[in-house]
Amino acid sequence: MALRVQRFPSASPSAAIAARAVAIVLALVTAGLLLAAAGAQPIRLGQQVLRSTFSGFGIEDVGLLVTPLILTGLSVAVALRIGAWNIGAEGQFYAGAFAATGIALFVPGPGVVMLPAMFVAGALGGLIWIMVPTLARAYADVSELITTLLLNFVATLLVYYVSTGPWLDPGGHALATTARLKHDVPEFFGLVHWGFPIAVLLAVTLAVAFSFTHWGYEVRIAGSNAQAAKYAGMPFRRHLIVVMLLSGAIAGIAGMLEVAGTVHRLQGGISNNFGYLGIMVAVLARGSCIGVLAGAALMAVILNSGIVLQTQGVNTSTVLAITGLILFFTAIGDELAHFKITRSQPA
Repeated sequence: MALRVQRFPSASPSAAIAARAVAIVLALVTAGLLLAAAGAQPIRLGQQVLRSTFSGFGIEDVGLLVTPLILTGLSVAVALRIGAWNIGAEGQFYAGAFAATGIALFVPGPGVVMLPAMFVAGALGGLIWIMVPTLARAYADVSELITTLLLNFVATLLVYYVSTGPWLDPGGHALATTARLKHDVPEFFGLVHWGFPIAVLLAVTLAVAFSFTHWGYEVRIAGSNAQAAKYAGMPFRRHLIVVMLLSGAIAGIAGMLEVAGTVHRLQGGISNNFGYLGIMVAVLARGSCIGVLAGAALMAVILNSGIVLQTQGVNTSTVLAITGLILFFTAIGDELAHFKITRSQPA
């Protein structure tokens, strides 16, 4: 019997996890070699990163980063379930933050009422922002890749405009931002607010819904083979609309929690590219809602490590390169996980 390498349509969970672990290790080793070639001391830097990241304040910083990453990652992963690519989580994030800030600044009321109202407004902001791309995809087969991406720039400029113009802090306490919001998301532990458990609960709820409900089953089938779903009588268009609107709402919630739980003011650049990083999180998670939790945690640690590295004199481009290396090696590992060595019978 001869040995040959064969590619299988799907990879086993153990092979996929092993491939991810090896990919991350190889990416970090490669990054270390590049840092050493540039004259840095990668081992010392790594020790500094570990000490700073997993200290009390470091864990709180990671917790603040992981919350929006979970939600934007979920936003992209949910759309992937129906076979759609939501590249506009960044714009929906800004739209959610914008809508929640409008409620906080101009609608009076007690916090017990206003925080849920801001939450709903954030979800509606993200939902409305993805509505045109959703309907264009559902009824005219217009690629959501282009429409969601272009709307990111509109939302970003809208927030810059209101935070430096009509909604600029009238007290002048801060430049290019709105006044501080009157209502804050309560703290969960340390500086980490209740948005973190909300994000985790939402990820678990969606995982259960997609895995154990009739609706989730039909969405999975529609995402795998739209023509087969239509042939089986499944309402593909309705599922597409619902899932894409849900995707936008989740990204909008991320914006609401960021503005009301972490930043407390609306300002340009409030997203810190969380919408784009959510795409990486969803890819790392292979579209799994539970996997998003691990992917977001890894990305949060990388981002926090990047901040530590910058304090040690490593520039931002190097940090971005390390992030790109991890994604690059992960993509290779995902593909290699599909291959197995099998025995073939001689002809």
